[in-house]
Parts: sequence; structure tokens; C-alpha cells
Amino acid sequence: MKIATALCGCVILLSTPSSSSEAQPAPAGARIVVETTKGTFAFETYPADAPKTVAHVVDLVKRGFYDGQRVHRAIAGFVVQWGDPRSRDAAREADWGLGPDASSGEPVGVSEVTKKRRHTMGTVAMAHPGLPAAADSQIYVTLANRPDLNGKYAVIGHLVSGAEVPARLERGDVILRMYLEE
Repeated sequence: MKIATALCGCVILLSTPSSSSEAQPAPAGARIVVETTKGTFAFETYPADAPKTVAHVVDLVKRGFYDGQRVHRAIAGFVVQWGDPRSRDAAREADWGLGPDASSGEPVGVSEVTKKRRHTMGTVAMAHPGLPAAADSQIYVTLANRPDLNGKYAVIGHLVSGAEVPARLERGDVILRMYLEE
């Protein structure tokens, strides 16, 4: 059975005026390392663009929430996605990624979608069940430029190493662990 994710047209631009007329680069955020059965990759987060969402994901990483989960969505040329705690149980594969139990149970609660960050190859963003504020724990990495996703999902980071690894991931591959790079 295929489930299409509803898209919400809600857009909230998060910006603060700077003291100069030129835009200031956003400060670098935490780097999150993702070790998988197919290799390791890392992404840098964008806390200036999605502060609550990045803080939520960093908290989940620190708690070991993602450790041992499986990739539940892998579509060549599109995305690879994980973040459903039920994916640790192979017997529940038919449910992976679907419904309200496919999350930590603690949604971010705000929409931090912005048109500032584009869905280029290697973008890291948050999946949601139709409303951006309902995004919770499901993370995806784009495997190609995906302008059709721009302005619809909160972009929380971009790959900085191991960029070839996500494209090798398949449904059922294990996220061995995620941690903050020191």
C-alpha cells in the first residue's frame, strides 16, 4: 500500500533584521554523525533557520532515539528516510513510517519551513504527516535536487561528509547509531 504525504502550503519565514544592509551568514550548527550498515555520513544543522526543530532532533540524538532503527523509505533519486521507532522490529515492517506511532510522540509543535533553504542533493529535512508543525522524528536526506519540496518541509541541515552513503541505503538497512560530533 502506498501512502502519499499531504503537503501543506503553510510557510513561515524566520529571519531577523541585521544591523547592516547585507545578510550575515548563519552560524554553524551541531554536526550529527549517522553510522549505518552501509557506511557513515554526517550533516551540519541549521539552528538559525529551524531552532526548535534542530533542538528537538539534537535531543533525540542525545537520547539514542535513532539508534538501531531501520531505513523505512528509500527511493532512488528522491529520498532516504528514517525515524520510526517501530522499525527496530522487522515483524512490524508493514507499519514502518506510517501513522501517529511512527514517531517519538513529541512533535516539534511549530512550523519552521522557510524558502531560504532549498532541497538540493544532500539536504536533510523533516518529514511530516501533512502539517509542518506536526513534524517529529522522521528525517530524510534528498538524493537529488528536489525543487518540488522547497517551502514545504523544514530543512534542518546539509550533508558535510559521506555524501555517497545515503544513496546506497535501502529499506531495512540499520541506523547503527547517531551522535553529535565533538
